[in-house]
Amino acid sequence: MKKIIILALAVIALTSCDLSKYKLTKEYNFSTVFEKSKGVETATYQEVIKFYKDLDETFTSIEMQEIGTTDSGKPLHLVIYNPESNFNWEKIHENKTVLLINNGIHPGESDGIDATMLMLRDFAKDSVEAPKNTIIATIPIYNIGGALNRNSTSRTNQNGPKEYGFRGNARNYDLNRDFIKMDSKNAFAFAEIFHKINPDVFIDNHVSNGADYQYTLTHLLTQHNKLSGALGEYLKKDFMTQLEDSLAVKSLPITPYVNVFNEVPEKGFSQFNDHPRYSTGYTTLWNTLGLMIETHMLKPYKERVENTYQLMLTTVDIIENSNGKIKTLRKENLQEFKNANQYFYNYTVNKDTLTTIDFRGYEAEIVKSEVTGQNRLKYNKEKPFVKEIDYYDFFKPQDSVIIPQAYIIPQGWWMIKERLLANNIDVKTLEKDSLIEVESYRITDFETSPTPYEGHYLHKNTSVSASVKKVLFRKGDLIVNTRQDGMRYLLETLEPTAVDSFFNWNFFDTILQQKEGFSPYVFEDIALEFLNNNSSVKKEFEEKKSKDRSFRNNWYAQLDWIHKKSPNYEEAHLNYPIFRVLN
Repeated sequence: MKKIIILALAVIALTSCDLSKYKLTKEYNFSTVFEKSKGVETATYQEVIKFYKDLDETFTSIEMQEIGTTDSGKPLHLVIYNPESNFNWEKIHENKTVLLINNGIHPGESDGIDATMLMLRDFAKDSVEAPKNTIIATIPIYNIGGALNRNSTSRTNQNGPKEYGFRGNARNYDLNRDFIKMDSKNAFAFAEIFHKINPDVFIDNHVSNGADYQYTLTHLLTQHNKLSGALGEYLKKDFMTQLEDSLAVKSLPITPYVNVFNEVPEKGFSQFNDHPRYSTGYTTLWNTLGLMIETHMLKPYKERVENTYQLMLTTVDIIENSNGKIKTLRKENLQEFKNANQYFYNYTVNKDTLTTIDFRGYEAEIVKSEVTGQNRLKYNKEKPFVKEIDYYDFFKPQDSVIIPQAYIIPQGWWMIKERLLANNIDVKTLEKDSLIEVESYRITDFETSPTPYEGHYLHKNTSVSASVKKVLFRKGDLIVNTRQDGMRYLLETLEPTAVDSFFNWNFFDTILQQKEGFSPYVFEDIALEFLNNNSSVKKEFEEKKSKDRSFRNNWYAQLDWIHKKSPNYEEAHLNYPIFRVLN
């Protein structure tokens, strides 16, 4: 009798709803683990995927897709919400703005995983006002390997949930450093999703580390100077202002991401420099507005998830109210870059331009540590304050380059081609052997990190010299026109002096090692003959000996110097193997 009553109530409930929203009349319990635990637990990977699978099976507005694979061996999932039940991306982009939400890049920072489950469920069920002109896509959990590696101790500074995933992926990569170098299968799958849906706005959900303060929410927006033009102006003056004001109305104050470590925020801080290796830096290269949500680690888990939910709802409202302006500005921004002759890069903080913000913090003091006996920082939550502090959110470029017509990449560098194709770059091949005039770089200086960083020993402060020459390229070598949608990606990865270039990520380290040398007793006679036949080199050699004592006293250095001036010196050493076509 009880089952009959429950079934009857279910039928009544369904018949009172708009049945066009439902695919099946089968009932699912869409209460999440977060809700059932009263806000102290987060769903496992399996529970998250089942939740979205059930949504997909129930509602016409939800579709879940499998795209690519990850280092864990499991596919990456994409869940799409569209009340019109249209999941054809070419059609969607005609009149809809697209928001992509990335969750679980660091699975221990699980706030967004739970908040997005709640939001898409509520949209599908009409529990909250659903967007009409915004399509929402989400990667439920990006770092699947880390999500499967659950524990309750690795987030040392974090207040809940009870159990969570690990920061490193299945191969122990931090995926929020992998968007350019693409060492993981995850990054290739992400690129496929990103370019398939071409999002206008991107949210990446995180939990902060660092200082203590009153806020539960902080935002890390795409750096507006890097975004450039009217789009960058819109992000800073309109989007950010609307975001902060709307949340204030909800009594949810928010501040820029507090970019300090073991320091007090009231001393002032700068906006985080989101290089292309990071998610919002990567999305900038395609003129996508990026928003990294950073909830505060010390606030209760329930509060963090609920605040993330409200921040995402607010973002959706801003997108809805933009009336397509974001899409228009993106197109205009892209065209401005395509029309430019010069590209600016390697942005750093502009200390000449200062912003002040009212900051809600806690008084802090330096006391003696009971552990080390040395000084330590301690915040007093009994002494909250609001102070005007310095905030540096204007950046300026340190370098610029004339944009080439094209790059030529010899076919032996196939790992570069893999990454270009994964990022939707149009690549063509030479149909025959061709002698082409190009600009060629020689690496003149660089520094290398003494410690490993995400599987690499990064280079930095790279400098080059340039020369124009004719090079014989072979049939099958790659020619890549720069005037395409991925123009900024090409310049940031192929210009060796760019902070996240493929050179600085060690893709070309083989050119840094000399392959052929000389036996001194053999080269002595060759060197003498070479100097006698090349008076200008001989003069330069003698002058260097007279001025440089260490060189004068080092016989091998002298022979090596002569060898590098001679025809015997290999052409490949320190010559950057990507070439620029200027005309």
